[in-house]
Formats: sequence, structure tokens, C-alpha cells
Amino acid sequence: MSIEKHIRSIPDFPKPGILFRDITPLLGNAEAFKETIELLAAPHLASPPDYVAGIESRGFIFASALALRLGAGLVVIRKPGKLPYKTIKASYALEYGTDSVEIHEDAVEPGKSVLLVDDLLATGGTMAAASGLVQSIGGKVVEHLFVIELDFLQGRKKLASAPVRALLNY
Repeated sequence: MSIEKHIRSIPDFPKPGILFRDITPLLGNAEAFKETIELLAAPHLASPPDYVAGIESRGFIFASALALRLGAGLVVIRKPGKLPYKTIKASYALEYGTDSVEIHEDAVEPGKSVLLVDDLLATGGTMAAASGLVQSIGGKVVEHLFVIELDFLQGRKKLASAPVRALLNY
């Protein structure tokens, strides 16, 4: 089974000129979702990370299943104001303006390995901010991992601190 056939392309969403890659058909198919998690996990089975960190919100879906598969702890990286304990924040540039993500200041034990996961790599700003947060609290990022990468946006150029891997490239 190829997971690519479970990615739906939607033209002009969320605005004209954008071709949106929709993962919901993949999530709705149990076998395709299981295959996706196995493909994401495969390089880490022999030496699992201490933590898998997912970025709000679709990154949570893959990070949760991947952490369970690898026997790792789960870390959530969220939009500001969503985490209940002491946090640190990193901001990043958007096409028009900025956005931010936060992590609990004690989410990762210093020196521990962290696999960072999100559903899609576009410009790389969100993942770069998340990676910086993990490193600022002492975590060692072992890989930036995605289901889909939009190559033409060159987001991986912002992620030089650790390897980048995507299952599908468009």
C-alpha cells in the first residue's frame, strides 16, 4: 500500500493559488495510518529517542502514535497560552506578521534525545522555532520528521541543526 494515494489535493484552499495537501483520508484509513507510523518509526527502532515532540495540532496525531510505537515520552509544543505550567516561547516569521510556539520549561530532561514531528514542512518557520525551544531546554534534536514536504518552499534550509526526513515530497 502506498500512503501517497491517501493524500488528497485540494486546489485553491485556503486561498486561490494554493494546492492544499489534505491528510485526513490517510488518517481515516487504519492501514494507511499504521503504515505511515511504521515508516516514520523504522529508522529509530534500533535506537529510539527519549522523547517524540509534536507540534500543534496535526503534529500531535503523528507524534502520539510514534511515541507509543517507539516507547518514548511525548512532548507537546503548542500555540501560546495553551500550556498550564511555566513555558518558554519562540517566535517565527509568517508571510504577514509573526506567530509563536511554547513548550513547558521542564518538558525534556537535559541531554535527552528528541525526535521532532509535524505533518507538513512548508517554509520551516514553525519547526525551526520548535527545534530551538527543545535545544534551549537542553534537548538534543535527532531528526526533524514530516509526513509531507513541499520542496519548492525550501523549508529544510531553516533546519540545519539536525537531519530532515519526509515520507512524501511535492
